[in-house]
Amino acid sequence: MARLIQVMKTLQQQVAQCSRCGICQSVCPVYQLTCNESDVARGKLMLLDGLMRSFFDDPEGVRQRLDRCLLCGSCAANCPRGVNVVEIFLNARVVIAAYRNMPVVKRLIFRKVLSSPVLMDQVLSFAARWQGLFLRKAPQPPAASCGALMTMPFSSRHLPSLAPVPFHRMGKTLNPAKNPSAAAPDTGVRVAFFTGCLLDRVYPRVAMAIMRVLAFHQVAVVVPESQACCGIPALAAGDQTTFNHLVALNLKCFDPQSIDYLVTGCATCTATIKKIWPAMAARQPASQYAAVCCLAEKTLDIHQFLVDVIGVRATAESGESRSKPIVTWHDPCHLKKTLNIAAAPRQLLRASSGYTFVEMPDADACCGMGGSFNLMHYGLSAGIGKKKADNVIKTGASVVATGCPACMMQLSDMLQAAGKNIRVAHAVELYAEKYFKVI
Repeated sequence: MARLIQVMKTLQQQVAQCSRCGICQSVCPVYQLTCNESDVARGKLMLLDGLMRSFFDDPEGVRQRLDRCLLCGSCAANCPRGVNVVEIFLNARVVIAAYRNMPVVKRLIFRKVLSSPVLMDQVLSFAARWQGLFLRKAPQPPAASCGALMTMPFSSRHLPSLAPVPFHRMGKTLNPAKNPSAAAPDTGVRVAFFTGCLLDRVYPRVAMAIMRVLAFHQVAVVVPESQACCGIPALAAGDQTTFNHLVALNLKCFDPQSIDYLVTGCATCTATIKKIWPAMAARQPASQYAAVCCLAEKTLDIHQFLVDVIGVRATAESGESRSKPIVTWHDPCHLKKTLNIAAAPRQLLRASSGYTFVEMPDADACCGMGGSFNLMHYGLSAGIGKKKADNVIKTGASVVATGCPACMMQLSDMLQAAGKNIRVAHAVELYAEKYFKVI
């Protein structure tokens, strides 16, 4: 209880930084849909302002309001006083989960399944074998590349299927190129590849594209077999115990002293490792905190790595042409708003020879996914996602690219619901097509 009160007092000090200016209203995707003050960051911070009384008087009410947040970081990115709203909300969820006790089923999922890479692999392998009982095949591949759930009340949703073979079971020794002499010179760079749950199990083709591109550019890559989830699903649910366990597991896999960079293809994983790990590890033993900070410093999103480290640039032959299909780009919130990375993905798309790049309206507007937010508040998630799908359609694009597998899932769902045959891809997939016809 003493630790709980200490965290709550720290939260109150952070909340006090908010000036209640209301700028967050103009950027919050949930508020734009509901116009409900309690859905915007300012309203939630006002709720937390009386933290001690609110938690003990109505902890369930506080939890419900905090859960109506995408954790997209739009408010934090635009706050004139630099209030780290996402960190505040994550800590508040931890406090509430500690005070109320997490539901048994959720605790089992996080602390028995998610926290064990071996058991997680077994559960998802079983699910992949039997998913056909619940998921209809997509009628128009490869567009949204997902099928509708056959089970009510979820039949309006479209989900990509789990891959029959996850990335971690695929052979990762790849030819740099079909013509080895065409490969780039040896860079002398050594990286570790943090795969992430969704690239491993849902989009292994993206992970393979990343491996092929790194091999083509003669980057030495290590892919630890026993790496675990980055931990953000557990932390977003308030389970810091599982989060800390997952961070510790990953620190055993990735030695920051043996690599130049830790590369990821998931914007959420990148933001979690670079920003959330150090923030939440401040109270851990000094040695672990130092390792977390060192690894965070070396972590780069794949787009940033290819453009800023490898030096990928658009060439004359990869320039835009009206005869080429149009590709547009959706900025993942954790890439643009948390990490301030926007130019690199566009540079990579312009270096992809087969497409003409067209900017969509409000490219950095949230797609509405938000992880568990999509599960708990699908109506709100879909309302936000429909706006994003409409903006994709306005460009006339045949392909929409992004850098977050969760965003890929949401875009696929929304475009499929709109009846549009628009392919959803990772930007690295499109760049890889320049060198490899089959990924």
